[in-house]
Order: sequence, then structure tokens, then C-alpha cells
Amino acid sequence: MTRLTNSLVGYAWLSIAAAVATILLKSYAYWLTGSVGLLSDALESLINLAAAVIALLALTIAAKPPDQKHAYGHEKIEYFSSGAEGVMIMLAALSIIAAALNRVQNPQPIQQLDIGLAVSFLASLINLLVARILIRVGKRRRSITLEADGRHLLTDVWTTAGVIAGVGAIAILEWLGYQGWEILDPIIAMLVAVNIIWSGIGLMRRTVAGLMDVSLTSREQQKIRFVLDRFAQQQGVDYHALRTRYAGNRRFMSVHILVPGDWSVKQGHDLVERIENEIRDRFDIIDIDTHLEPIEDMASWRHFNRLPEE
Repeated sequence: MTRLTNSLVGYAWLSIAAAVATILLKSYAYWLTGSVGLLSDALESLINLAAAVIALLALTIAAKPPDQKHAYGHEKIEYFSSGAEGVMIMLAALSIIAAALNRVQNPQPIQQLDIGLAVSFLASLINLLVARILIRVGKRRRSITLEADGRHLLTDVWTTAGVIAGVGAIAILEWLGYQGWEILDPIIAMLVAVNIIWSGIGLMRRTVAGLMDVSLTSREQQKIRFVLDRFAQQQGVDYHALRTRYAGNRRFMSVHILVPGDWSVKQGHDLVERIENEIRDRFDIIDIDTHLEPIEDMASWRHFNRLPEE
């Protein structure tokens, strides 16, 4: 395992530690208050812990080098990680809705709101700090798993903020002498569940896109085409059959380079090497597969169902 991967795994352990700390704090806040909104917040933290553990396993497996059975590496395990996280998020949301519906039918008074909200606020601060760290490192190191984990924690921060605002509103109403507003607690919990479901849908869409070998972004493809177009203009060559895809933090591309048929093998090889090196300079990790073809041969063009311009 490389030094870079060791560092990423260390951040995954940080996420696990934060999840454990927030579960304890939020569970204590629920025990103090009896608020189903705070319960929903604590349940989401359980999902954060499971997601952090899965992220740790995914990063560990993704770090393994290619082998005979996995010639393209192990990075796609990260998409199974995000898929499992998405399923767990959906299950947590359904359990929150079930608890909230029961509380709507059987409303209960909320106790010790001041201490409970203070404890929940402390847990939210921990999540906010760790989320910002994970997102920043995930972007810088091109780790989709870390960035997704950070964004999930950030969603949890906003969820906690909503719960605190709602439960705090109940406390203020009671202080002003308005009683019977406990129903706000399960209503807020259901709104939290909807937010959690939206987060789960986003993760599932990301998972499907990765497993379906979605192409690189238009901006990244423009970087590649800029290099290919410049060589085509300067060297009198052409290209087609450009294909790109993601696998975790690794990018893959393949392209056919068409050169004059009277070129030597060395001429064609040297050109391809220069093209590949310039493309690699624009990406952190990209695997390039280049196929050389004679530009005059019609078979080279028919292979991609395209004929050269007259």
C-alpha cells in the first residue's frame, strides 16, 4: 500500500471516530429529551458510521495494484461502497418515518430541551469539522469515496441544524406559554427523512453512473481533445474512436491515432508517446490505450463508421 493510500485510510479512520462520537452524543441528547427528531438524527449517525467503515474497506481494496484477475485495478469497489451506503440511507429514512408516524398518533412531551440541544449542537460541530476535512482532502487527492463520505457528513450537519431549529421552536413556544406544539417534533423528523432519502438517491445515481462506465466530464474531455487536435493540426495526422470512463479515482481512455501509411513503426510510436505524455500531464491518474492506424486505408475509417472528408 502506498504512502498516499495510507494517508487516505487514515482519514477514513477519522470519519469512523467522528461517527462514534456523534452517535454517543446524539443518543444522549435523545435520552434526555425523548425527541423523535433527535432520534432521527442519531439514527442517521449510525448510517454515517456504517458508511465510514465501508469507505475504509473500499479504500483499502481500491489501493491494491492490478493483478492477473484484475488487470484494470480494483478502483470500482468504491462504487459498491457508495451503493451500499445509499441502500442504508434509504432504510434509515424509512425507519425514521415509521417512528415519526407513531409519534404523530401518540404525541409525548419533550424534556430537558436546553441540555439536549446543547449536546446535539456539539455533535454537529464535530461533523462539520470532519466533513470539511474529508471534502478538501477528497478533492485534492481525487478520492471519490472520501469526498462522498464528507458530503454525507455535511448533509448530517444540515439535518441536525433543522432538528435543533424545530425542537428549539417548541421550547420557545412553551416558554411563551403556547402548549401542545409537540407535533412539530415528528413533522420535523419526517422532513429530515425526506432530506436523507434525497441524499440516498444522489448516491445511488452516482453508483449506477460509475458501474455503467460513464464518460469523463465535458471539461475533462476537452483537455484530451485539445491535445489531440493540436497534434492533428501540426503533424498531419487524425484521430477517432475516443472513449473515456471512470473507475474510482482513476480515469481511462482509448483512442485511434491515424498516421501516414509510409511512416516507420518508430515514427508512429514516438508520436503516440508524445501525445500520451501530454495528456497524462493534465491528469493525476489516467490509463491511456492508443491504437495506431494508416490514415489512407479506408478500413481504418470504416472501423469507426466514419469516412474522411473529401
